[in-house]
Amino acid sequence: MSDKRDSRQEADAVKIKTYEDHSKDADSENEADAETEETPSKKTGKKTDSKGEQEMAAKLEAAEKEAGANYDRFLRISAEFENYKKRKDREATDFRKYAHEALVKELLPVVDNLERAVETSADHEDAVNCILEGVDMTIKEILKVFEKFAVKAVDAVGNPFDPTYHQAVMQEESEDHPDNTVIKELQRGYTIHDRLLRPSMVVVAKAVSE
Repeated sequence: MSDKRDSRQEADAVKIKTYEDHSKDADSENEADAETEETPSKKTGKKTDSKGEQEMAAKLEAAEKEAGANYDRFLRISAEFENYKKRKDREATDFRKYAHEALVKELLPVVDNLERAVETSADHEDAVNCILEGVDMTIKEILKVFEKFAVKAVDAVGNPFDPTYHQAVMQEESEDHPDNTVIKELQRGYTIHDRLLRPSMVVVAKAVSE
């Protein structure tokens, strides 16, 4: 009986040792598997971090390029706006300077008729002096209005012919005046500021043909 009990105890001890060895092997395998799974994840994490940094760098570079393009566009638009303001200021200035051009142009024939009336009446001794004085005063008042709006008569007689301000109606031979000189003014010309309202209608001298 004692031998049988000892054999059974030895068998149980062998079983327990075998179970313990098996458990240790299983734990070792589990730890190895855990290390195997952890290592790729760590490596994958490093790759992910590197890829993320590259993406961030690419996005930053794209943002910098976009910011530079927007700044260039801002400068260009600002310059265009400044040019637009200057152009509008010039247009407004020109409008104020020449706003009365049409009105003055319509008054010019009135001045012409008054001047002709004075010249015609002055040649007749029986002309009524009060009428002449009245017409002359009217001319002077209109010319004052012209002066107020920067309207001036073109100086023609005795000056060289200038096609910018003079319109030659005819030529007349003259020994008393140099060639191409204005000797008569048939209709006076006027300017407003630096712009011509109408040219002077003039007679131009030419050399006497032999």
